[in-house]
Amino acid sequence: MRQCFDPLIAHRLAPEDVRMVWMMWDAETSFVGRTAELDLIASVMSRSRLVTLSGAGGVGKTRLAQRVVSLGGAVAEGGAEVAWADLSPLRNAHLLAATVADALGLSDHTPRLPADAICAWIGDRRTLLVLDSCEHLPAECRNLAGDLLTACPNLRILATSREPLRVRDEAVVEIEPFGTAEEAVALFTDRAAAAGSPIEDDTDRRLAASLCDQLERLPLALELAAGQLRSMSLRDLCAGPYAAVDLPRAPARRWPPRHSALRTTIGWSHELCTPVERLLWARLSYLPASFDDELAGQLAGGGPLSPGGVGWTLVALCDKSVVIRKDGTYRMLDAVREYGRMWLSELDAEQELAQRHAQYVLARTRQAHREWFGPAQRDWYRRIGFLHADIRLAADHLLATDPAAALELIGNVTFFWVCSGYLYEARQYLEKATDPAVRVPNEIWVQGLWSLGLTLTLQGEQAAAHETAAACRRTATAVRDADGLGRAVYLDGLLHLLEGRPLAAVSGVETTEAAALHVRPEHLTAPAVLCRLVHVFGLTGSGRLDQARQEALELRDLCAGLDEHWTRSYAEHQLALIAFLTGRPRDAVRHARAALDAKQHIGDAFGIAMVMDLLAIALADAGEEPAAAYAFGAAARFWETVGHPQRGTPEMAALRNECEDRLVHRMGLKGYGQTFRRAAASDARSLVSWGAHGGPVPEA
Repeated sequence: MRQCFDPLIAHRLAPEDVRMVWMMWDAETSFVGRTAELDLIASVMSRSRLVTLSGAGGVGKTRLAQRVVSLGGAVAEGGAEVAWADLSPLRNAHLLAATVADALGLSDHTPRLPADAICAWIGDRRTLLVLDSCEHLPAECRNLAGDLLTACPNLRILATSREPLRVRDEAVVEIEPFGTAEEAVALFTDRAAAAGSPIEDDTDRRLAASLCDQLERLPLALELAAGQLRSMSLRDLCAGPYAAVDLPRAPARRWPPRHSALRTTIGWSHELCTPVERLLWARLSYLPASFDDELAGQLAGGGPLSPGGVGWTLVALCDKSVVIRKDGTYRMLDAVREYGRMWLSELDAEQELAQRHAQYVLARTRQAHREWFGPAQRDWYRRIGFLHADIRLAADHLLATDPAAALELIGNVTFFWVCSGYLYEARQYLEKATDPAVRVPNEIWVQGLWSLGLTLTLQGEQAAAHETAAACRRTATAVRDADGLGRAVYLDGLLHLLEGRPLAAVSGVETTEAAALHVRPEHLTAPAVLCRLVHVFGLTGSGRLDQARQEALELRDLCAGLDEHWTRSYAEHQLALIAFLTGRPRDAVRHARAALDAKQHIGDAFGIAMVMDLLAIALADAGEEPAAAYAFGAAARFWETVGHPQRGTPEMAALRNECEDRLVHRMGLKGYGQTFRRAAASDARSLVSWGAHGGPVPEA
């Protein structure tokens, strides 16, 4: 459904990938009825650029939106791209635009606000943006939707919310429970069969019809009730104590009186749970998004819930349809989670749970940071991606309670986030956590300064980055943090390379005492490897190609032996450039493809753009003109993703321009342009796969 670039191309389950897995699972369950609603929505969408599906929780807004998108029709007219932004896990309103940018596949490396980056990215493109679950951010969604619709003439927005967004020219489609008993019974019958209790005769059908009426034909209430058939008969289910369940206080805005059946049904499910199941339900409701067994065990264990007991109790909640399980991950529907949060509040346990959650997330990011360079790197990119919403939640909690811990947390994940397209988020958190009022010179502060300097560098704010890098170096020296000093040297070197001063980058590594230690093979720390990589880039840029090639080969082989991907990809990039500069275009193509193959494991849109440019240049030199034009088109797509018109080390610009001129001369302007545009409009995941593995140029 999402057709924009996901920077985590493979082997890493990012939050948006988890949501897509769940949406695919939802699509696999049968979609019952709603023909009239679907026809109405299609008609309204043909006339209005902003359509909001409004209605109470549990009425089926998200499922309807999914169905509308999957059916295509007016949505897909003209080849519109579709981006799905699930806002339900988002607790920090300031990150709304960043979340939408992520859904669009943006990995913006500029200092622009995310809303501006979104406007520039969409431009005149035909795009459908789905904003799912807007009700907890009404003002922010209203403002963002208004800005985007004003700036992007071919953008359409489909929103789901419990209340209208109240944007000018918004068309609101009120979604109500099933309009007919037949539709309600059909849904209940389908879900009952899935629970292993099929509706078999007329008596069952009459009971089911009566139950559906009692539950006001509300889809989620029917699904929850059907889930109870795993442990009770339909007759017992129909005799449920609808008027006598134990309900906590409920905000009227979240639980509209006209749909009290949902809250009653959830309350009934709660009453049918054992005490430890209720406790686990409440604790798991703190989690903002999908979770797995590890996260559930670490957060919810304690008291009557032993570590082993969490697993068995989680299975019981799945059997009751309180928690939904799919491929080793779990989720709670929004209404079920809200009910659990009410009980968590009644237990007065939110702060304790928030602290436990933050400490777990912090501990995991510490380990990820320690093991970034090594065989666990790919798995940590996957894990940090899966925990993205949890990291946000933990950072927000720690900023309010322990800013130093918040700084450590975000410092631990910055390098992961940079590759994954969360550069803006990283900078926002780092700037809050490096407030001078909480400055404590230590290794955590050094790491925070380095992380902030990295985000500034990659966003093109060189002056501020130089100042931050200098502060990082001074603090690292003062607190005798050798690793921190090594990172500061890397940051200085990166700045020199991007500014076209390769000799300064080489000198910085070679003349800094602490950094010199880091380039020796016996020091295989992450800062050591980063400094060695800067050294290779600097040697290549300053023309010392034999030495650069030797060091790049050593670094590439070292990384390959450790099954490390990030550094290896850049070592291969340099080997490709050196091969091209020394007249070996076929070797250059081979190394560039190897670099893209490594990128498939970790993402890094900026690095992919650099390698695609180099692959195009090498293919052109090897006489493969159509492939070279296609690679240039692919590079253009990735440069647009990061917000730069073909950036990278400055010496590449002349090579790129000269190569494109040759291709236009050989292929003709029309032939080159058609191939270029075909790649630029293609799915980015397919582009990287083609770049990594070769093969014929895809046809139109």
